[in-house]
Amino acid sequence: MSVTPRCESVTVEHLPALRFTESARRLGAAARAAGLDVPAFRCPPRVPGAARTIRRYPGGTVVSVAVRGRPFEQVLVDMVEGVLVANRDEPARFDALRAVLRDGVADHDTAADGTRGVARAA
Repeated sequence: MSVTPRCESVTVEHLPALRFTESARRLGAAARAAGLDVPAFRCPPRVPGAARTIRRYPGGTVVSVAVRGRPFEQVLVDMVEGVLVANRDEPARFDALRAVLRDGVADHDTAADGTRGVARAA
């Protein structure tokens, strides 16, 4: 008799909340490695109809992204852009930083066809 219940094989790509959480962790690690401040991530934004909002607080920044009803590639792009805006860096550095952040997320966000989501969504 088995004590462990039978479990279906479920991938993260079928669970948007888990994909969002894992992407936020990986994006945070990539931002930290690039010397950027890591904002907190949440979903959905408090502003109805907004795809992404940014709130600044004395202790840090919160990037809110809408996940429901959107392709996840767009969600990842909004998360990356949120990190850039939250850091108020020089616009001249945005392209290089954007590439570093996308690579940090794209390492794990590979679609079923083998393509990487955020790398395609530029």
